[in-house]
Amino acid sequence: MGQPVREYLLTLCVTAAVTYLLTGPVRKFAIAAGAMPEIRARDVHREPTPRLGGIAMFGGLCAGLLVASHLTNLKSVFESSNEPRALLSGAALIWLLGVLDDKWGVDALVKLGGQMIAAGVMVLQGLTILWIPIPGIGTVSLTPMQGTLLTVALVVITINAVNFVDGLDGLASGMVCIAAAAFFMYAYRLWYGYGIEAAAPATLFSVVLMGMCVGFLPHNMHPARIFMGDSGSMLIGLVMAAGAVSITGQVDPDLLGEKTGGVREATHAMVPVYIPLLLPLTVIAVPVADLILAIVRRTWKGQSPFAADRGHLHHRLLEIGHSHSRAVLIMYFWSALIAFGAVAYSVNNASMWIVLGIVLLSAVGLVLLLLPRFTPRAPRWAEWMVPPRYRRSTRGPAVTADGEGAGGPEGEREAVPAGINGATAIGDRSRFVDRRKAGSNR
Repeated sequence: MGQPVREYLLTLCVTAAVTYLLTGPVRKFAIAAGAMPEIRARDVHREPTPRLGGIAMFGGLCAGLLVASHLTNLKSVFESSNEPRALLSGAALIWLLGVLDDKWGVDALVKLGGQMIAAGVMVLQGLTILWIPIPGIGTVSLTPMQGTLLTVALVVITINAVNFVDGLDGLASGMVCIAAAAFFMYAYRLWYGYGIEAAAPATLFSVVLMGMCVGFLPHNMHPARIFMGDSGSMLIGLVMAAGAVSITGQVDPDLLGEKTGGVREATHAMVPVYIPLLLPLTVIAVPVADLILAIVRRTWKGQSPFAADRGHLHHRLLEIGHSHSRAVLIMYFWSALIAFGAVAYSVNNASMWIVLGIVLLSAVGLVLLLLPRFTPRAPRWAEWMVPPRYRRSTRGPAVTADGEGAGGPEGEREAVPAGINGATAIGDRSRFVDRRKAGSNR
């Protein structure tokens, strides 16, 4: 079993290296091509930043699949299944759509149609859901039409979930990388632990997806030098959805029951896949929750579900008082807790220690989440011993709307309300950026 691990590691390293090396030239190309949109009111960065990072990620995807197709153990995936080619076809279409959107902008309905077409192309080449395992009922076979509709819905939901969460530097790529790592552990266990070859494509997709994210993250961490754009976020969303479709609708639960020793054991082993039925809800639960909340919020206000706003979870973390980096790390924490917790429960569902560990870590996460609300203040007699942020001393005169402050006129700049961009868990930073002039009202 050591040989497949080395081949997976090689595939991951090649994918990450190609993505990393291509991102620099892609950044220069994006600047030369003018793919640097103006800052919008909902953005949290202060300077125009080039997009089109998805070009480098697509190059890494192609390189990873190419290398895997020539390795001793992994080439059998390409010989026995058409799913890698189906993934590459759908990825090419969604990537091209994203590139056009990053450069010129594409209407939301057109993007939705393109996502459905990309999903349909994968279905036509065999990457589709054939059956659904339901606890207490068993395996439910789907008609071709039902399988197609469910597959397209799953792909579109996952793509938009990742796209919606791509609002902070390094957030989307890091969360998807965490989800892919957890998904790889589960799929690898099915393939080499139980000998179920139908899980092989999903295992490969997870490794390639991890490599794409790891290679892009050094360029995308705060402060980001380049954004992945829609060409990147929709691409990694589609790859994640392809793995979910492959392992949800291609792995036979009856075969898993034979390998695990019974229906009950097979049911528990499939927990991360079909509870709920949409697998991405367990491995990228945070982006999906953000997607659902955004749709409900915008529909309640009478807006289009695709209308951009500043109500996403990462925006709310900034408003609470977290810094940019801390908000990203908190989102990482919750993504890892949910994804790896589901995988751990599938491995040993009879252990109460796993449940207690998840509950304990959830409590720690809530404390970290609300930490800015409880900033300690030292008593006046001890203020000289602590940093200024912990003192009760009053702040200097705030800058007024006409630009007058303690230091004299400051031009026509206005103070941004604390917490929108730049507030930290240990105090508020002064920001003088008029975002209403920075871009569109979206």
